[in-house]
Amino acid sequence: MTAPVQCSLDGGSPGPILTRAMVATIIAACGAMVGFYLLLSVVPLYVADGSGSGSGAGAAGVVTGALMVSTVAAEVAVPALTARFGYRAVFVLGLVLLGAPTMALAWSAAVPLVVGVCLLRGAGLGIVMVVGTAVAAELVPAERRGEGLGLYGAAVGVPGILGLPLGLWMSEHLGYTAVFAIATGCCLGALGAAIALPTNRPAPSSARGGVLGGLRTGALARPAVTFAGCTLAAGVVVTFLPLAVSSSELTLVTIAMLVQSATAPAARWWAGRFGDRRGHARLFGPSIAAVAIGVALLARPADPVTVLVGAAVFGTGFGVAQNVTQSLMFERVGPHDFGRVSALWNLAFDAGMGIGAVGVGVVIGAGGYPAGFLGTGALVLGGLVLVCVDRRGEAVDGPSASLPPV
Repeated sequence: MTAPVQCSLDGGSPGPILTRAMVATIIAACGAMVGFYLLLSVVPLYVADGSGSGSGAGAAGVVTGALMVSTVAAEVAVPALTARFGYRAVFVLGLVLLGAPTMALAWSAAVPLVVGVCLLRGAGLGIVMVVGTAVAAELVPAERRGEGLGLYGAAVGVPGILGLPLGLWMSEHLGYTAVFAIATGCCLGALGAAIALPTNRPAPSSARGGVLGGLRTGALARPAVTFAGCTLAAGVVVTFLPLAVSSSELTLVTIAMLVQSATAPAARWWAGRFGDRRGHARLFGPSIAAVAIGVALLARPADPVTVLVGAAVFGTGFGVAQNVTQSLMFERVGPHDFGRVSALWNLAFDAGMGIGAVGVGVVIGAGGYPAGFLGTGALVLGGLVLVCVDRRGEAVDGPSASLPPV
């Protein structure tokens, strides 16, 4: 393993988190995520502009859907790929897929071309997300894994805070081609840092059923399903909060989204430090409750104080829930299953976001935005039942639970 950088976030801890390999992983993942977030809102806008007013919204939905479908498909395949080719090679593949096809967008905004590019970029995104998390979990000392995952999660969350608005600003002032070129450069430039990633090949998982087979184990299924409820709420907030207000109130929503985006990474890192010292399960229930309360407060989008408080509570709860569920899942398996757990956690993230945007949209269409936000809060709050079951399971079985054998 690579030699550690002579720095530690806590001098009394068993070992350093910021080894050279960990720093390289963070840099490479951040470069990839900057390239991703710069284009997340720009590509749908680009294809909508090129499709005409009649079909623009539908075309934008198609390209975003293609991106997410290929992301999920790649996440399922990553554990088998890393077992065969190793972490570094697969991560490099993810960076190339995420970055190299992007410049093809400058040729045309035709929907078939854009969908093809999005399919390739989505596969790259799925690879980067799963491999990066698995490598981070393996590189940090077990006693500080929660803090290490929190630090990694906070770092890769920063591109989302900056990249989304920056991409839209650059597309307006510099043009689409410039944004495509910068995003490509960020992804391919991260290849320099990816060289320092570990080359080891994790042993193939002994569990049956692939990634989704982890759902047969309650110790993994309970955090994954509960977290999917939290990401469902995130999908609702991101999709519908801007639509729930008049144009004169969009500034308030913009500030609220910034508050939510800023509090989540900070809370994620803090939760890791707390969990390593006092147990991650202690924060499981409070994080779910905070997510539920926060999204319910957003049912009054015209009230500035309520919206800002709701955004802060939601962001804090969501950040804590990210770290808690991830840390609990990793501590319940051996290192040979880190890739599988990382894929399962990321699948819960993406599936929840998609279901929230689509499913709750039906509720909002029938009952309005307040009903949608309040209903989402109630649904998330129901996850406390799984939290209670999880605590009873830990009390009986202990914190570790192996995956089902072949």
